[in-house]
Amino acid sequence: MLRCRPALVSLPVRLIARPCSTASKYAGARKFQPMAKSKKQKAANAIPESVLSLPAHASALELAADQEPAPVIDTHTHLLSTYGWYKSKYKDDAACQTIWDFVRTMCMPPASDVEADAAKQRTRRHKVTSMVDVWCEPASWLNWREIADSAVEGSPQKADWGGCEYWFAMGVHPHEAKHYDDKVEGQILEAMKHPRSVSWGEIGLDYHYSFSEHDVQQRVFRRQLQLAVSLEKPITIHTREAEEDTERIMKEVIPRDWKIHIHCFTDSPDFAERLLDHFPNLYIGITGVVTYTSNLNTSEILRRLAKSATSSETGKPLRILLETDAPYMTPSNIYPSLPELGAKNPRLPLCHPGMIPWTAEFVSNVVKDFQSLSTDAVLRASAANAAHMYSV
Repeated sequence: MLRCRPALVSLPVRLIARPCSTASKYAGARKFQPMAKSKKQKAANAIPESVLSLPAHASALELAADQEPAPVIDTHTHLLSTYGWYKSKYKDDAACQTIWDFVRTMCMPPASDVEADAAKQRTRRHKVTSMVDVWCEPASWLNWREIADSAVEGSPQKADWGGCEYWFAMGVHPHEAKHYDDKVEGQILEAMKHPRSVSWGEIGLDYHYSFSEHDVQQRVFRRQLQLAVSLEKPITIHTREAEEDTERIMKEVIPRDWKIHIHCFTDSPDFAERLLDHFPNLYIGITGVVTYTSNLNTSEILRRLAKSATSSETGKPLRILLETDAPYMTPSNIYPSLPELGAKNPRLPLCHPGMIPWTAEFVSNVVKDFQSLSTDAVLRASAANAAHMYSV
């Protein structure tokens, strides 16, 4: 369990200091993640937290002084888990004493580069203008309202977000399906009434590990889909190694024109194409996992999307949503931008929304044979899709 002093944040220690255990289980279990206690992870213990306050991405430095970099929208993140990881790493020495400090420091460009490090050019960083924070485990829902209320217009804490708009989704992850009951359902229904709620999710099927039995997952997935549709809520879906059942249930329950975000898609490209063909308002979530050499599916999906968009008479844009799934999925192509890590190349201890430009850069390179899209063009396309999907 991660620990930090309750006095450091205004929320209960068990909410902030303990990342969502579901998220820990399902992300830790992904085949794309390094093994626990690896040498690279141990090397991360030596990384100063200032490294997490990233330099400007190269695409931002190429712009004229009067041009603003494209907005960054993280469409799927676990903010409290990310802050919990950060606090467990840097403990009492952490510069960010609240989650709001963390968002301003990591996600927004500073007014001036106080470290006087010209190479970093932090003042030219892309701004994370919005994020969708995903609450996926009932045990972590004790104080979701305090975070959400702080982002409401007129809240005394609204300014603490530093200009980043906070939105959230709530649902029961397939690993936690065995805990779904009337009480949990009531909590979600109550959360869906909140003005910062934009989606029911993440929900779905995950057959890679059987944390919940498959029949239980299917029953809970179907129930949550039915409720989301009845409330006219967009849906955020997690699916892994459950293509046939996921597709069958989605097509049985969800209307064709529904707004759907398939989060962190890593299953087969054929499966993605079938969903995209059937649901015209469905988007494929792209995380930093696209940059991993062990994952070929996501890049192939992008190539097919780009080819389809190029051949279309209407010139339809890429149907993708950029996301982090933070604190997991650090883009592997970020490290050349961090020479201060040295020759031993230690791994960063966590991912955060400010890293999305590097994922966008990778997407730009993947699709270049079919579409000439700069990093900023990819960011703007995703932002437009996020506005359509979540109205953020």
